[in-house]
Amino acid sequence: MDGALDGRVALVTGGGSGIGRAASLALAAEGARVVVADVAADGGEETAAMVRERGGESLFVRTDVTSAAQVEAMVSRAVDAYGRLDCAFNNAGVQLEVQRGANTLSADCTEEVFDRTLSVNLKGVWLCMKYEVPRMLEAGGGSIVNTSSAAGLVGIEGQAVYVASKHGVIGLTKSAALEYAASGVRINAVCPGSTRTPMIDDITGHDPGMEARIASNQPLGRMGAPEEIAAAVVWLCSDASSFVTGHALSVDGGMASGLFLTT
Repeated sequence: MDGALDGRVALVTGGGSGIGRAASLALAAEGARVVVADVAADGGEETAAMVRERGGESLFVRTDVTSAAQVEAMVSRAVDAYGRLDCAFNNAGVQLEVQRGANTLSADCTEEVFDRTLSVNLKGVWLCMKYEVPRMLEAGGGSIVNTSSAAGLVGIEGQAVYVASKHGVIGLTKSAALEYAASGVRINAVCPGSTRTPMIDDITGHDPGMEARIASNQPLGRMGAPEEIAAAVVWLCSDASSFVTGHALSVDGGMASGLFLTT
């Protein structure tokens, strides 16, 4: 897909590490100018610098996706800097480790955990689309990719709130895709399985036994690499997927194909 995104402007939330960083680099490698957003300034600045070191154009905007004012400012900064917005990867989210201590039955989850998980994982995606879509309409179209999860496709015992947030992303994606399809804005989701990122490393503590248990939940027998998720994002942002909208694309090693997940 050499140069598949030449001349386009891409926005990546949660771009400071993991899948977001890999996607930022992959989008830039295809010719996109990339706006990296993250609540963590050090990681976001580092990703933008990595893009520039590889010959691309990039800037960083510190953004908390739960804040409407900050999300609006993020999108405006992208358009002010590069003149348009063509692609967006709404990837910022909180992982399962945020729920440590409430990772049991639904009734045992705290209200604080519920509100935080839904605010980042679902409201954050909605806020991003709320401000991205009008800018894409101004440009004559665009492509949005939202991060759901294999957990957005199946139930997982002990993770009801996280699972609900990721199912919500898929519902939001499908409905918004119908609303804007005729206007040239395509909206899809990616559903990663367990992927080797700093978040996963925080959960496992690099413990070989725990890593093996996580890998065993995926029929391919291993965790994914961030670059494998990024490749799917690039495809969904490019014209190669021009007849695809409202789709939740599993990139999960087969995890969601069977009801064998364990906690």
